[in-house]
Amino acid sequence: MENNTFWDTNIRNLKGVGEKRAEQFSLLGVDTVDALLHFYPRAYEDLSNPVPIFGAEVYDKCCVRATVSAAVTRRRANSGAVLFETSAYDSTGAIKILIFNNKYAAAKLLVGHEYLFYGKVTAQYGIRQILSPRIEESSTYARICPIYRTTKNLTSKYIEGCVRNALQSVYEYIEDPIPGSIIDEYNLYSLKTSLLEIHFPSNMERMQKARERFIFEELLELQLGLRLLKNGSRATTNVVMKEDFTDEFFSLLPFTPTNAQIRACKEAVKDLMSGTLMNRLLQGDVGSGKTMVSAALSYTMAKNGYQSAIMAPTEILARQHYETMKKFFDGTDIRVELLTGSVKGVNRRSIIEGLKGGEVALAVGTHALISDGTEFKNLGLVMTDEQHRFGVRQRAKLAEKGEGSHILVMSATPIPRTLALAIYGDLDVSIIDELPKGRVPIETYKIDSEKRERAYNYIKKHLDEGRQGYIVCPLVNEGETEELISAVEYYEKIKDGAFKDYEVGLLHGQMKADEKAEVMERFLLGEIQLLVSTVVIEVGVDVPNAAIMLIENAERFGLSQLHQLRGRVGRGSYKSTCILLSDNNSEMTKDRLRVMCETTDGFQIANRDLELRGPGDFFGQRQHGLPELGIADMMEDMNILVEAGAVAEKILSKDPLLSEKEHLPLKNAVEKMFNRMET
Repeated sequence: MENNTFWDTNIRNLKGVGEKRAEQFSLLGVDTVDALLHFYPRAYEDLSNPVPIFGAEVYDKCCVRATVSAAVTRRRANSGAVLFETSAYDSTGAIKILIFNNKYAAAKLLVGHEYLFYGKVTAQYGIRQILSPRIEESSTYARICPIYRTTKNLTSKYIEGCVRNALQSVYEYIEDPIPGSIIDEYNLYSLKTSLLEIHFPSNMERMQKARERFIFEELLELQLGLRLLKNGSRATTNVVMKEDFTDEFFSLLPFTPTNAQIRACKEAVKDLMSGTLMNRLLQGDVGSGKTMVSAALSYTMAKNGYQSAIMAPTEILARQHYETMKKFFDGTDIRVELLTGSVKGVNRRSIIEGLKGGEVALAVGTHALISDGTEFKNLGLVMTDEQHRFGVRQRAKLAEKGEGSHILVMSATPIPRTLALAIYGDLDVSIIDELPKGRVPIETYKIDSEKRERAYNYIKKHLDEGRQGYIVCPLVNEGETEELISAVEYYEKIKDGAFKDYEVGLLHGQMKADEKAEVMERFLLGEIQLLVSTVVIEVGVDVPNAAIMLIENAERFGLSQLHQLRGRVGRGSYKSTCILLSDNNSEMTKDRLRVMCETTDGFQIANRDLELRGPGDFFGQRQHGLPELGIADMMEDMNILVEAGAVAEKILSKDPLLSEKEHLPLKNAVEKMFNRMET
């Protein structure tokens, strides 16, 4: 049997699984034997080193080996749960065993028999007790047990058994994708050893070493894939600009571009005139003027006879870009059109015909731009805003609307340059690290709950002057975490309380798209004075009239995320303020929030975030536009990410297409990773 044949076998064919279980496994993202073996434990229960009962630390999880001394009794607890209770002993003392709602676990326990009990130890009236422990026969289960993510009908123990069966079946066919020379050079475990030690560890040190091997492997595959995409995009193109018109565009502006904007334009223009496809990331802080750069490039493309397209993640953002571009191109013969899902009828047909005929030089829109019915005559430049909201495939699909179209992707998420180069490995990077002159810095203050009323009065002062404001909460629904204020609960409280005389709106990620759009539209029009929101407004629209923001539980956000939120105000000519409310007095929190009060430089903040708490949450939970990772975290594992990037570069310098025999397993793994990406 060939390795890949069994490796890619559907999970339903594994012994003990079948159709019904396979459907349940699918809910966990496990469809093949390969996926099962790379479905890593989320935690471990260490039954390998039992501690004496007297030595068990109260409130810690631990394992004790003890003999049952009394028959199990059954009673109903005050909460209504069925409670099974017994006691056990060893040479150092006794412990109560409490089991909730599990008659099968309770039935295991026989007086005079010795068991391993693993769970959280508590104490009541000086007597130690262990709550709903894992129970195993002491003679056969003195080991480290893997704990897997489960569904309602798949237990961790069942998954463990399936993993064991799969590993036994495939073990002799396992082929390591990482060449032996790299395994030796970087002192990595082999794939066989790693699979054994991550699922069934000999000890926690060996488990950690296996985990590091899989992190390295995953990040190496990611880096190789991105570099192969980048190298593949180095193809020649017939879309070649003959002349640079960016200086002419600058002369039309009522302001002088910054040196950083000019530099970014020149870097892109060099690509556009090279005869080689451009794949460039334009990274700039909030308000740094990325839109002007995209306008300058669109202008010079149009003057060279090519069309351009800008794709934004939401209709509101697309409309905002459209209005900005209309102003930039006012007085020129460049036709700009907006194409979104809500553009219908005669207007839509006119735009579609204009794109196909070449009369529309710049199309601004949403995913409607990549729909099957949209055709361009000579699309030369494709731009996506808020790059982290689009996948590699999505921007490629837009580029395919032209023959040899250049790609520019934009992001306002500040990331230290080293990390940006590692994450956006398929792109060249231009950074706008300078804000336009005349921008009024946003004043930022940190307060605690005792000053909440003063903060409310300060917000009211702004609203009374005709300005608008935001209040940002970290959660959506009450009860997710008791000590935090939810957006829904907060909104209900203040709209009938402190801000009953004002028009208050609510915005959160669980609302339907059209509901969110309606709320933002009303806020844009000034009908809503104060918007209570979750981080959904982190990437929002430009509301120049918004001048005040209060962020509740500010310690719950990463610094870079706080900076993105703060960037929703200060976008007009009004003096703007951001208030960070936190009752957390830890030194870490004080240091982090102090940084926010001291600087408005997003790149400085991102670097400081790295120093203070390691690679932080720059992107939230998703990997944003990149293949989903199973074990690695690009932020937490940044050192390995950089190391993997260097190894990828080294491999490709010798074998650019991964066509040599020793690299074929690695090539297959890379293709498999990128084939899993969202389209």
